[in-house]
Amino acid sequence: MCGRFAQPRSADELARIFHARPAAEIAGDRFNVAPTDEVAAVVEHHGERTVDAFRWGLVPFFAKTARDGARLINARAETVETTPAFRTSFARHRCIIPADAFYEWRRERNPVTGKTVRSEPFAIRRTDGEPLALAGLWSSWRDPETAARLYTCSIVTIDPNELVARLHDRMPVVLERADWDAWLGETTPLTELRSLMRPAASSTMDAYAVSPAVNNVRNEGPELLAPLSRWSDGL
Repeated sequence: MCGRFAQPRSADELARIFHARPAAEIAGDRFNVAPTDEVAAVVEHHGERTVDAFRWGLVPFFAKTARDGARLINARAETVETTPAFRTSFARHRCIIPADAFYEWRRERNPVTGKTVRSEPFAIRRTDGEPLALAGLWSSWRDPETAARLYTCSIVTIDPNELVARLHDRMPVVLERADWDAWLGETTPLTELRSLMRPAASSTMDAYAVSPAVNNVRNEGPELLAPLSRWSDGL
């Protein structure tokens, strides 16, 4: 599960990083992105790469209402080819969702009841300071009443690497720069796409405790991504 992330860079900055054209005015400065929020994603169509705006939570083209997307924020890599909600997007509409970090929570549970007694948020980011290129899928849904188009996206997840496994049993698929073209390419063979859906190396990532303020989706600001000194040893 990836249910929260930071996307502080503007569409213009992301376009420079991903060699794309900004197609939407996205200011950035988002440090607590939550499901159904608008996010920036990199897409490629007819050879042109753009950074555009999508709502997080994929609404399949066959959905009857837009509400169906609220629970489809993640797509499991193991079943993305066969799940009806995702298989068309996996074959035709892949994207990259840039994030400076994603958040996960380390939970301590009561050994008797199994209930969570303590939850500590952590930020996971690249050690080199570059944005994480999260593998994503996108979809276009047409409102049957107004004919308006809604563009939505989902993040592909996989079994975690050793670092993230200390916090959660899933993590986003993080693409290396050398894999961007293949993931976005419109003619990339399925066998190659499957090979890209793997856990990122733990050595390329860092995890550290952050303020519990990130628990509330209404809270925003760069302080949410700042390490907590009292938990400076991370995990």
